[in-house]
Amino acid sequence: MVRWGVIAGALVIACLWKVGGASGPDADPARAQFATRPNIILILADDMGYSDLGCYGSPIPTPNIDRLAQGGLRFTQFYNGARCCPTRAALLTGLYAHQAGIGDMTGPSRNYPGDLSRNAITLGEGLSAAGYSTYMSGKWHVTPWRPNSPRMVENTPTDRGFDHFYGIIQSVRSYYNPPSLMEDGKQLPATTGDYYLTDALTDHAVKYLHEQKKDKPYFLYMAYTAPHFPIQAPEADVAKYRGKFKAGWDVLKKQRYENQLALKLIDPAWPLPERDPQELPWNDIDAAYMDWFDTRMAVYTAMIQRMDQGVGKIIKEVEARGEVDNTLIIFLSDNGGCAEEVTPEGLGDGFPTVTRAGKPIHLGNDPSVMPGPEDTYESYGLEWAGLSNTPFRKYKSFVHEGGISTPLIAYWPGRIKPGLTREIGHVIDFMPTLLELAQATYPKEYKGHAITPVEGRSLLPVLTGQSRPEVVYGWEHEGNRAVRAGDWKMVSIARHPWELYDLKKDRLETHDLAQSMPEKLAEMESNYNEWATHVGAKPFNGRPTLSGWEDPASHYKKK
Repeated sequence: MVRWGVIAGALVIACLWKVGGASGPDADPARAQFATRPNIILILADDMGYSDLGCYGSPIPTPNIDRLAQGGLRFTQFYNGARCCPTRAALLTGLYAHQAGIGDMTGPSRNYPGDLSRNAITLGEGLSAAGYSTYMSGKWHVTPWRPNSPRMVENTPTDRGFDHFYGIIQSVRSYYNPPSLMEDGKQLPATTGDYYLTDALTDHAVKYLHEQKKDKPYFLYMAYTAPHFPIQAPEADVAKYRGKFKAGWDVLKKQRYENQLALKLIDPAWPLPERDPQELPWNDIDAAYMDWFDTRMAVYTAMIQRMDQGVGKIIKEVEARGEVDNTLIIFLSDNGGCAEEVTPEGLGDGFPTVTRAGKPIHLGNDPSVMPGPEDTYESYGLEWAGLSNTPFRKYKSFVHEGGISTPLIAYWPGRIKPGLTREIGHVIDFMPTLLELAQATYPKEYKGHAITPVEGRSLLPVLTGQSRPEVVYGWEHEGNRAVRAGDWKMVSIARHPWELYDLKKDRLETHDLAQSMPEKLAEMESNYNEWATHVGAKPFNGRPTLSGWEDPASHYKKK
């Protein structure tokens, strides 16, 4: 019998510190460096791949995030929930998304409510109860967007433990005039002027910190929407990067792989996987489309650059307050790069069709329309997503390493030693970690609701240079399934056979051992079935996860 999420025989979570209790920080000398309750800033990027930061092998300029990495601890094996909603639900609650009410996305599906459960607490609720000021700026995306609906109001961030909130409830639909934009429980009118969502989210976060009283610790959940599609960015930013991607994804992926080897992020014994069957070789692309492909990646890069500038402003505010030495800053992404090729038919209802000036918006990927301006709605596509996820296979929504691996940086000068860790972690681990730092307990009941026991385990041993017991983590999203137990991983695409990998020797999932190791496969399948029963993962019979064009050659290949 596996105790989730550690191998049988180990505790599910470490004992949490109790304020003033005998189980406080002095009970573990190795953790005495965390005796002071820190301010906590948790920064989440949206749809950004594993290798899209300079500190993880990319040439994209991210000096502010790289600064956190240089002075902090970088994880090489940290996991998210494969997609926006599941990751956010797990990150906020310390539970698997299925337990938190978000089995797939927001809205009812497979008998999941698609709404954040009241049998879970959020980080906002847990840290607020521990005496923290709590702020959120960014994308919520764990409750359906129902304007003027009482149920929608009940589950906004300010109803779930955050003192103040500025951002969007649903997924991002525009960076210039986002629907579902709210502030402290009230819907906001259409934006005006040179509004750009990434900047507005940063500005509100900085404002919260600037006005925060210094006699009380705070928690800021900074949930950026960048670089999630639609890929939109100011032209001045995009112009800096046009022409820089015409070497193509094949050459650029090899360069990132070499950079990752130099940074010691990956083992040189792991060869790059073969190109995904859906990915076209760069040299097969019709020359007429080269500028469009280049511009897609230029816009995506500009979006990351703008986010990095925002992170720099947040760091500057922390420095201005004299709080660097008592502030933990964490940075990660909610899933791998997104391989969706958007079409008007696939988008459905609720998307803006005209700009603020009344100009029609061109919805969908079209090589005759350059992305970036307010009147476009495009994504950057499967091949560039493959580059973002270097060196891993697959993309957002899949549970191969490319879909669930995230860069993770933990920065706390003087408290966390800079370097790399190969310890394994998951977003469910934030709840016990942050409550432990706040010297708080995870409740059995909250506001009259029984609270599901937390699934995550504290990361504090890792942050102090120690190891944790071997881990078992599970994943299921839209029928894509996986389980990791120690160095072993079993994974499958929906309605496809299981694959089996020894990640110590083959983290890039290139050598499937399912046929040659039937006993190990059976053991792992037992682990998965037990996990799925434990978290309530239900059978999936819906549409398979979308990625790329059904026939990419018919769109872009040389004639």
